[in-house]
Amino acid sequence: MFKNLPLLFIFLTLTIDAIGIGLMIPVLPELIHELTGQDIGGTALWGGLLTTAYAAIQFLFGPALGNISDRWGRRPVLLISLAVMAFVYLVMGLTGSIWLLLVARIIAGITAATQSTAMAYIADISRPEDKAANFGLFGAAFGIGFVLGPLAGGLLGELGTRAPFFAAALLATLNLAFGYMVLPESVTEALCRPFSWRRANPLGALRSVASLPGAGLLLIFAFLTFLASVVYPAIWPYFGTERFGWGPGMIGVSLGIFGLSMAVTQGVLVRPVLARLGERRTVLLGLALRLFSFAMLGFLGIGWLVLAMTPIAALGGLADPAMQGILSRRTPDDAQGELQGVLSSLNAIATIVAPLILTSVFAFFSGPNAPIYLPGAPFLIAFLLAAASLPFFLRATAR
Repeated sequence: MFKNLPLLFIFLTLTIDAIGIGLMIPVLPELIHELTGQDIGGTALWGGLLTTAYAAIQFLFGPALGNISDRWGRRPVLLISLAVMAFVYLVMGLTGSIWLLLVARIIAGITAATQSTAMAYIADISRPEDKAANFGLFGAAFGIGFVLGPLAGGLLGELGTRAPFFAAALLATLNLAFGYMVLPESVTEALCRPFSWRRANPLGALRSVASLPGAGLLLIFAFLTFLASVVYPAIWPYFGTERFGWGPGMIGVSLGIFGLSMAVTQGVLVRPVLARLGERRTVLLGLALRLFSFAMLGFLGIGWLVLAMTPIAALGGLADPAMQGILSRRTPDDAQGELQGVLSSLNAIATIVAPLILTSVFAFFSGPNAPIYLPGAPFLIAFLLAAASLPFFLRATAR
């Protein structure tokens, strides 16, 4: 999979990002309850607020950091982001206040640059025909991180709600040291372009990328799929706790199964599927599998059936690298960081809006006054959003 140490560092960076998220998910409901004393509904609402705060700063900084990496290189952005990430995890592990936890999440939004800049690095070193398959590294890294992260988070959570944060800080620090030693700069003088404040703000960057042929419709498609996909990190721990009575350990196991399935999908399956179906039909296959999974999760009430559905849900991830490959090939080589910054901002907007809506829907349909008991209702909202994305993709890729 890896031909050199820099690519290994990029893979590890993306994996550690996912491990950090996965470490927190099993203990987050208990930590929020510990800091606020609220019930599961109130805890879910606080969880939605923390996610929204993280995404808001990511929305503001994503395009700016993408443009900075196009001008001054990927290496400094990646290394500085890892340093900030390590510091933030340490603060989160030590805090005794929900408000300080909120501030830490806001600062952590800046470290989202590691993902978009790492993806731009992959685009820099990939041939056009290999970009979609190489973008599968992101999904594979995410999957491996979600195998190791939730499992470790569930186990470490038994030692206390703070232990996973200290582990994440240590991982980020070790990876920072590794990257400092092995990562060369991928932005050459030929790819370097002048920095422009007009394109460094979210709206300016969005206008620049959307002006490319067919890219505007693809960005709408990406945004709607981002909205739908937020249902997993926003709802899963609360859904598992309420619907099946799962504790941190079982939530970790369920997310680990999802992560392993995602790693196999995007690290192993995506390349042969792309070779056989092409990028367009791969996106359509992934979207169809997502629609099926969302519909089933909306109504299933048996824990082992939900676990059995997990590999099918992960197969929906086939759509992501194929969609990013299409967009990357329509973007000039000197604007790959800008493209990834725009995608980061769109994902951030989705992460701002969707958790507030989805956690509210969850609280409404799982509370004592619910008109109908349906904790899976957020997955049905995700189904509608994913279905609404289909016409935009078909029109953008019709030729």
